[in-house]
Amino acid sequence: MKVYFHDNFYTVYTSDPAAAPGRMEAVVDTIAPHVDICSFSPATQNDLLTVHPKSHLERIRRKGLYEIAALAAGGAIQAAQTGMDEPSFALIRPPGHHASADSCWGFCFFNNMAVSLHQLRSTGRIETAFILDFDLHYGDGNVNILGNEPWVEILNAESHSRQAYLDQVKHALHLTAADVIAVSAGFDNHVQDWGGLLTTADYRTHFWRD
Repeated sequence: MKVYFHDNFYTVYTSDPAAAPGRMEAVVDTIAPHVDICSFSPATQNDLLTVHPKSHLERIRRKGLYEIAALAAGGAIQAAQTGMDEPSFALIRPPGHHASADSCWGFCFFNNMAVSLHQLRSTGRIETAFILDFDLHYGDGNVNILGNEPWVEILNAESHSRQAYLDQVKHALHLTAADVIAVSAGFDNHVQDWGGLLTTADYRTHFWRD
């Protein structure tokens, strides 16, 4: 499996928890023996302008966060392109599912998901997309940008019951006929994190159609 990562993500680019030291090192050290770690280029300004106005880009630039956020969006684009042929994963930060078109919060600056899906669609790789957001927190940025698009389905899985949560995901995946399944992958629903709901094995579950 190809995992897209850049050494610049080791940088502590701001004081929020998503940028804390040691987080990326722990992940890379664990997965490196099992995956093919690949580098990539940052998203271009034109890539970002497909979902964000220039005023938003300039706001992030003034914060000194444009380069690292554009790099994360570039990783999402590359993972999406590869994902059309084989499973792939973007190990990137800052995250993006709380970034709306002209606003952002929750440690997100550019909407990596929206940028990458628009790139796939504009190049003719897809006509439709399904987004599974299994982060503990509702992906309002994804919904604000893509929720009214007729070519996008979004599931922000929610349940206080582990089995009901898994059943909800399975049901939605079995119904979709989208060209690509994209995932906003926050793992804070893990039993050892805030959500306290899902086991490690749950994240490895295959929801094959019957």
